[in-house]
Amino acid sequence: MRLLPVIAISALSISALTACQLITSPQSSTTTSAQTMTSKTQLTYPNTRKGDVVDTYFGTKVADPYRWLEDDRSDETEAWVKTQNAVTQGYFDQIPYREQIEQVVTKLINYERISSPFKEGDYTYFYKNDGLQNQSVVYRQKDADDNNAEIEIFIDPNTFSTDGTVSLSGMYFSDDGQTVAYMTSTGGSDWRQVYIMNTQTKELIGEPLQDVKFSGISWYKNEGFYYSSYDKPTGSELSEKTDQHKVYYHALGTSQQVDQPIFGHTQAQKHRYVGTQVSEDNRYLFVSAANSTSGNRAYVKDLTQANAQWQTVKQDIASDVYMLTNQGSQLYLVTNENAPNTKIVKVDVSAPDVSNWVDVIPETENVLSPSYAGGTIFAEYMVDAISKVSQYDLTGQKLRDITLPGVGTVGSFWGKSTDTETYYTFANYVTPTTIYKLNIKNGSTTLYNQPKIDFDGTQYISKQVFYTSKDGTQVPMIITHHKDTKLDGSNPTMLYGYGGFNVSLTPRFSSTVAAWVELGGIYAVPNIRGGGEYGKEWHKAGTLQDKQNVFDDFIAAGEYLIENNYTSSKRLALRGGSNGGLLVAAVMTQRPDLAAVALPAVGVLDMLRYHTFTAGAGWAYDYGTAEQSAEMFAYLLGYSPVHNVKSGVDYPATLVTTADHDDRVVPAHSFKFAAELQAKHTGTNPTLIRIETDAGHGAGTPISKTIEQTADIYGFTLFNMGIKTL
Repeated sequence: MRLLPVIAISALSISALTACQLITSPQSSTTTSAQTMTSKTQLTYPNTRKGDVVDTYFGTKVADPYRWLEDDRSDETEAWVKTQNAVTQGYFDQIPYREQIEQVVTKLINYERISSPFKEGDYTYFYKNDGLQNQSVVYRQKDADDNNAEIEIFIDPNTFSTDGTVSLSGMYFSDDGQTVAYMTSTGGSDWRQVYIMNTQTKELIGEPLQDVKFSGISWYKNEGFYYSSYDKPTGSELSEKTDQHKVYYHALGTSQQVDQPIFGHTQAQKHRYVGTQVSEDNRYLFVSAANSTSGNRAYVKDLTQANAQWQTVKQDIASDVYMLTNQGSQLYLVTNENAPNTKIVKVDVSAPDVSNWVDVIPETENVLSPSYAGGTIFAEYMVDAISKVSQYDLTGQKLRDITLPGVGTVGSFWGKSTDTETYYTFANYVTPTTIYKLNIKNGSTTLYNQPKIDFDGTQYISKQVFYTSKDGTQVPMIITHHKDTKLDGSNPTMLYGYGGFNVSLTPRFSSTVAAWVELGGIYAVPNIRGGGEYGKEWHKAGTLQDKQNVFDDFIAAGEYLIENNYTSSKRLALRGGSNGGLLVAAVMTQRPDLAAVALPAVGVLDMLRYHTFTAGAGWAYDYGTAEQSAEMFAYLLGYSPVHNVKSGVDYPATLVTTADHDDRVVPAHSFKFAAELQAKHTGTNPTLIRIETDAGHGAGTPISKTIEQTADIYGFTLFNMGIKTL
């Protein structure tokens, strides 16, 4: 469930110098007041029919009046969506400065963005977006060191559809680089098509593979590849439960119809998520098999032996393990087995069981996220959610610390064993993603690409603070704002959180976040429990019947911002997506007085039924299920947002956002929550839902939709903070 949490301007050009003055105080009388505008646009919500569905859990009856909204294929649900969107759009039309916000967002997204280059066969490839292209384009050139070498378009996903809703979601090359398998997603769905192409002629080979889901592509030599998928549902492909993941092998030149499952097709091998990895030397096939988003079994097979059997690397699912690389018969594994902060071990494939693992890079007090390139290991550590990197050889001998350009987050360092150089990215909330080239032999770093964006990060402050949660736990938070911001309690502030699935929120650059702070806002991100910033124990402290810790940490972050005069409850907005959408919805139902605005996006909001949709059952490690035990049912019922909206409560102004093709967290969660709010909320604050069409959980969203959605969300937020003019 990882999300995890994105037209040139003719008239409006806003400098950082005046950014803090853009949002005026409530006392300003330059335009009609927000309160007056709201009174002119009294909302009439659509009539949402109530059904009579009642479920019984351990003797307790629970009504589910909006169960019918779970049917994403019904005409009634479709009509409800259109009516809700019409009401929401009508509200957006009353916001006087929405177009100004869209111009600011457009300005900050409209800059050239490129990826780190990577070599495959005779070519060096990279992704590039000119600025406002809906999807990034794949380019290549034969000699990347020759400035005069011709650069050509290899794949342009913008040609897949007229509106940018078909995206490129993965690209995998054969060993010799002569063939590529690339995936596409339609409307943001997790279901994929796989196209196979000759890289020399750019001609497609055979028919595309259909209905591939939660899968990478693992090539075996140049002959074919392994991929994973589920049987296609007989009902709705966007909401029906998918439960048995299988690995298939596809030989080049054959039809998908003859592909045979090689793992996951027996009851003994049944798992919800199965992934594959072929070793770089094509000698071993490594399989990870999991039933939830945490913990996996692992198996390995010798591909040089015709009738080789699967060997068990790890049988229990209490911890995680994956293959980093191999040297001959030695497998190098990354694991948190008896190491909550992760370590690297090695083992001979002849006896790969856990009992034979030998530490190569032992666990430390900081969380490890390693990568491999040029025969060496790059060990990235999180120190209070900030990146530190050291380079090791395969014996575990430390070669050097890598000097980073500042305080922030690094990424990449991946490569082949034969590579002599690798690339890494660096970013933080005020530094756009910059690419560096690193010499693997001596560790020297040179600047490769620094984006040119109309945003002066030197005018902003991004600092880390620590605050105390309800039970005394110290939690870090990074707060970003203009350097001239006065801490007088009046600043519009966005509090963003996630808190689950071992996901770490480290400082990264986002054009949409840059737009918020350039508009004069404060952006705050706490590293609450449930995440992975302090390893497995930090994650587990926010799961199951400790989930309330996550909500308490987020509430304490909001209280810190108010107590230290960054903002007030009337100028605070809560935002999060997916598991973060659950976070926002749970907090707003528990503490409706904390913030003026709540923005739950693509949220898991019905905690009694989440596991009945698509692959939702795999999230039980974090949540538990209502059928698990009477105690777990009662706990889930106690915070499930859909079940905790109460009549007579004045909730914050709420904009629920979801998408009609979200088949990870199905939109029924958001539909039911919005219906409950509209039926029970007391007061004048709007409770609206924005349902994006031809979009999914977030990945592959066209730039045009990102701009529109951001302008809608920021406009709604500022308008409901009483902001009158920009």
